Amino acid sequence: MLTRRHIRVKVLQSLYAFYQANEHDLDKQEKFLHFSISKTLDLQALLLQLLVALRDHAENFLQKSQKKHLATSIEKNPSRSFINNKAIEVIASNTSLSEYLKNKKLNYWSLDDEYVTILFNELKETTWYKEYLTKEDNSFQEDKEMVIRLYKEIIAPNEKLYDYLEDKQLTWIDDFPLVNTTNIKMLTKLSEKKKESIFRPQIYKDEEDRDFSIQLLRKVILNDYQLSKEVDGKTPNWDTERIADLDMLILKMGIAEFLFFPSIPVKVTINEYLEISKEYSTPKSSFFVNGILDKLVKEFSDAGKLNKIGRGLT
Repeated sequence: MLTRRHIRVKVLQSLYAFYQANEHDLDKQEKFLHFSISKTLDLQALLLQLLVALRDHAENFLQKSQKKHLATSIEKNPSRSFINNKAIEVIASNTSLSEYLKNKKLNYWSLDDEYVTILFNELKETTWYKEYLTKEDNSFQEDKEMVIRLYKEIIAPNEKLYDYLEDKQLTWIDDFPLVNTTNIKMLTKLSEKKKESIFRPQIYKDEEDRDFSIQLLRKVILNDYQLSKEVDGKTPNWDTERIADLDMLILKMGIAEFLFFPSIPVKVTINEYLEISKEYSTPKSSFFVNGILDKLVKEFSDAGKLNKIGRGLT
């Protein structure tokens, strides 16, 4: 599920925590990295479960409305279109997801159901939801399209939900966009015939990506002195001490990939850290990082330090 860029961001966060700590414990930092990455899968499961929680909340709301002493005709005979949504039922019946939630004890929406209420109240006010309720016997495709819109327009942009998740797990603020994109792609491919493909408790694409995350962390920490020396003298207008901590870490990660990861093309490395610096550092950082890395690539190439394997990697 994780992309290489997201893995790099996770390593960057771990490196920042490592260098800010009073005690430098590499084993402890590796465990933190694994923990942070595993929590991404927790967030994906929680946000899928949220769709089911919204459906269940709608049913409870319907039952309470019917019991009103002065219930309107609509309240006495409400639409069950959302409650009977076929796409949400496929998610609710997914055994991999339900077992993962149970094993991890991820019962947030029953404990903090006020956030489900906030989202449902927002959903009720939309014209497209009201129109959806007027239809009966929706097809699976219609139900799926409604759920995708619910996710895109109600769940993904909700600031109160975002703040709640940030309070629960700080690293989720960076995971939220990635997980939303992953879930929307999954919903787009959702099928009644392939129920078990909805959620797979697998965070890495393959073992190579898992190894990359640990090796990148280790290479930067264990070669810190060498990487720092490579930056020295490349910033005539800046003393090394004046370079922002995140910028320095981004540079060290880029240099580590140049020197110790022969299968990663230099253009990929530069582009990845250029985008990461735009998002996580200062407004001018991307120009600074790009300039230094580009200069180092030329120097390493001339000195024969770029031991890249395969065509088009230099």
